[in-house]
Amino acid sequence: MSDTFRLTLGQLNPTLGALSENAQKALRAWQEGKLAGAQFVALPEMFLTGYQTQDLVMRPAFAADAERVLQGLARDCADGPALGIGCPLVQGGKLYNSYAILEGGAVKARVLKHHLPNSDVFDEERLFTAGPVSGPYRIGPLRIGTPICEDAWYPDVAETLAESAAEILFVPNGSPYHRGKHDTRLNLMVARVIETGLPLIYLNMVGGQDDQMFDGASFALNTHGALAMQLPAMEEVIAHLDLTQTAEGWRIEDARKDPLPDEWEADYRVMVESLRDYLRKSGFGKVLLGLSGGIDSAIVAAIAADAIGPQNVRCVMLPSEYTSQESLEDAEAVARNLGCRIDTLPITGPRAAVTEVLAPFFNGTPSGIAEENVQSRLRGVLLMALSNKFGEMLLTTGNKSEVAVGYATIYGDMAGGYNPIKDLYKTRVFETCRWRNETHRPWMLGPEGELIPDRVIEKPPSAELRADQKDEDSLPPYGVLDAILEGLIDREASVAELVADGFDLDTVKKIEHLIFISEYKRFQSAPGARLTKRAFWLDRRYPIVNRWRDTSATRNH
Repeated sequence: MSDTFRLTLGQLNPTLGALSENAQKALRAWQEGKLAGAQFVALPEMFLTGYQTQDLVMRPAFAADAERVLQGLARDCADGPALGIGCPLVQGGKLYNSYAILEGGAVKARVLKHHLPNSDVFDEERLFTAGPVSGPYRIGPLRIGTPICEDAWYPDVAETLAESAAEILFVPNGSPYHRGKHDTRLNLMVARVIETGLPLIYLNMVGGQDDQMFDGASFALNTHGALAMQLPAMEEVIAHLDLTQTAEGWRIEDARKDPLPDEWEADYRVMVESLRDYLRKSGFGKVLLGLSGGIDSAIVAAIAADAIGPQNVRCVMLPSEYTSQESLEDAEAVARNLGCRIDTLPITGPRAAVTEVLAPFFNGTPSGIAEENVQSRLRGVLLMALSNKFGEMLLTTGNKSEVAVGYATIYGDMAGGYNPIKDLYKTRVFETCRWRNETHRPWMLGPEGELIPDRVIEKPPSAELRADQKDEDSLPPYGVLDAILEGLIDREASVAELVADGFDLDTVKKIEHLIFISEYKRFQSAPGARLTKRAFWLDRRYPIVNRWRDTSATRNH
């Protein structure tokens, strides 16, 4: 029996629902593995369908179509190495998240996912039935145990596989990014290696799906947790891994060890890649956005230029009588630095017409938010008209701080198909602009150098909907606001805990109230790249109508 084994890993990017396209991508990886002399070619969890499917996978016709494509792929891969691929399985009237081993023109083995994640962005208990722990399967000389994604986050499945004579653990994953996620994965997988004494190969999907980015960064660990391989984050890679049988068992030979990005680069790349994939997989090649001269629209323009190239980004200035000359100059400078087209579309005339139409109804009432929001909504109407006419997806530009407290106009500046900075607090927007000015990477399609002028970064933020308006007229300074938001949203801290941390009670209560009453806006907002464990959408699901308020600080007094 051979004492060597070659495994080809496909850290690849499927498109959800594109079954035949995903099968062809799997076939190309298999062909590359065959040429390299691999005995096993492996792809990630649910690769055939794309991930996450949400309720789509429960449609009988979808699951049947996936099975049909799987059987065809098995026939296409009959003459060569075994192929492992994640896919749904309907068996006995139940739906499973499964991993299929194809060999000799047929499905040789099926592994069923046992632990179904049902927290954060996952709803797998809604979709699938938990399968029994599947035993190891043999490919050539090697007995392989396959905990599927969440199965490796707990000791029981890996321990059962080790007790069933598995000689190595191979873990296919669809694990989406959030800040700090890679360290969590690595620590858990080291624990599985130490507990079982078996080497482990962790293969993660790559690519964007709606708000989630599957960040790849696959790795391999030898016994005692020694790193044998590290694949890059957020890049498609086909890599070959050699294993050798020794007196102590199978050992993974040292392979490539790509460096991983720090959290600033990782966050920025997630925003870029998520937008790139959202557009590509939705069928859009161009975008437009309102470029105000402020910092949020500037960083969104930079992200868009890096994602699809400056030539595919249209920036539009929509000035009113409250737009400062400085803002016009700053918007022009950002577009010029990026190399993007910029158009000017004044809203003065349309605003005068709307004001005239509303005059009989508004007569005798003080001017206020209704009149201010007309400007924002006119901008939304005009930008959507351009989007419809020229087939350019409109990007919206609200940061997480604004989205949290509703400091945005529904059907106005919230209009759009995608929001790259939806999970980026304002204070991180400032730092991200500075980071991008100092940094350029090969995956960025925009130019290098200072793209966002210091004046844009340093000036006091303003919506410019009335004379001399500043964000701090309505909100605490962003340093204070973001600290409170991080407590209330990301940590689910009580009002009492934040007051104990030194924040003013009335300010905390005001921010809590704004978060709750803005739920209806977020319910209708565009999706955006998930960067944290508490992004708005699947991570945090609150009712729209809610009269409860936290009185813990008041009670404690």
